[in-house]
Amino acid sequence: MDVKIEPGWKAQLAPEFEKEYFRLLTDFVRHEYGSGTVYPPGPAIFSAFGHCPFEQVKVVILGQDPYHEPGQAHGLCFSVRDGVPFPPSLVNIFKEIESDTGAPVPVSGDLTRWARQGVLLLNATLTVRAHQAGSHQNKGWETFTDAVVHCLVESRDHIVYILWGSYAQRKGAFINPGRNLVLKSAHPSPLSAYRGFFGNKHFSQANDYLTACGKTPVEW
Repeated sequence: MDVKIEPGWKAQLAPEFEKEYFRLLTDFVRHEYGSGTVYPPGPAIFSAFGHCPFEQVKVVILGQDPYHEPGQAHGLCFSVRDGVPFPPSLVNIFKEIESDTGAPVPVSGDLTRWARQGVLLLNATLTVRAHQAGSHQNKGWETFTDAVVHCLVESRDHIVYILWGSYAQRKGAFINPGRNLVLKSAHPSPLSAYRGFFGNKHFSQANDYLTACGKTPVEW
């Protein structure tokens, strides 16, 4: 796996690339891409970092797995490319944004526009076998993405961390809420959205905090 990653992130994460777990992960991912269909496309594995350089991160949204059906995953959690029908969680995210901020539901599910404003859209696992949710879990990606969050927590303050669902909340349990804004609620999945995702007002809360910290709010 040729790690083509934004220079600021590369400097922060360089120690991870030298570790044994990452070498084993690289071997596994390379074999998977060589033997079947894996998402996202190889060049998009590290897209979250390319679109959101380390020094520009002001919001982190933690997802779990890339989408595992054709044409969906492109390296940003919850996001799909233009023209791809919105998956159910993304539908609910847009509903909450509309309810919370008044912004109309967009025609595009491509969240690159958020990433370019400083929103790191980070899945815990960065690859997945086609049609097999969770197929690349526990292979090393989680260790790597934990290191990503640790880098931010240790060297940056006043970041908004958005943790939807118990998985993301466990992954972000070590984040210092005294130095950052940590927002938690149920996941936007249809299975849980009505148990506390709808009405969480995370998007306006994030922008209020960013404004209070002298940062530009996100155009959701």
